[in-house]
Amino acid sequence: MLRHKGQAALAAAAMMCAVAPASAREVVPYEGSVHAGTIVIKTAERRLYWVIGNGTAIRYPVAVGRPGKQWQGAAQVSGKYVQPAWSPPDEVRADNPKLPNVIPGGSSHNPMGPRAMTLSGGQYAIHGTNRPDTIGTAVSSGCFRLVNGDVADLYERVPIGTKVKMRLLHNFHIRNGMIAKEIGYEIWGRDE
Repeated sequence: MLRHKGQAALAAAAMMCAVAPASAREVVPYEGSVHAGTIVIKTAERRLYWVIGNGTAIRYPVAVGRPGKQWQGAAQVSGKYVQPAWSPPDEVRADNPKLPNVIPGGSSHNPMGPRAMTLSGGQYAIHGTNRPDTIGTAVSSGCFRLVNGDVADLYERVPIGTKVKMRLLHNFHIRNGMIAKEIGYEIWGRDE
């Protein structure tokens, strides 16, 4: 039981933050060989970068594909949608056969959130979420989730045709003295 009004207010504020995390997008230094106007997704960091040039990018926290569902390579933004409806792909339906054929846009059960940008190939998208607590984790079936405020911000910046580069960075750590140092490597898909 809380004895002070201040404690109750602090507890309420903490609960609100846990339910609706604040957007953590920020402008950061960015060194890389990609051109301004490119999206780079770094799975190991759970971050998406919108490269704006002059050595800077806007960095957004994201949820990425769970192990076995992550992909690598290059794509392009092929479509942009406001309040998109969601039709679960066969692979998702196999994991959860009780899902309806379509979840309407704007529904609290729709995992796409208020905006979506589909990627060439048709299977994956960058979209919002109805589960902001998953941002920063590896839980999706291959799509990239942003908090809804961030996906709305990115949606306004990104035109159809924007290049998207998926970058995997694997780190190996010392376990039982077997590997002496951390080793990293990058995998890039070819541009099309």
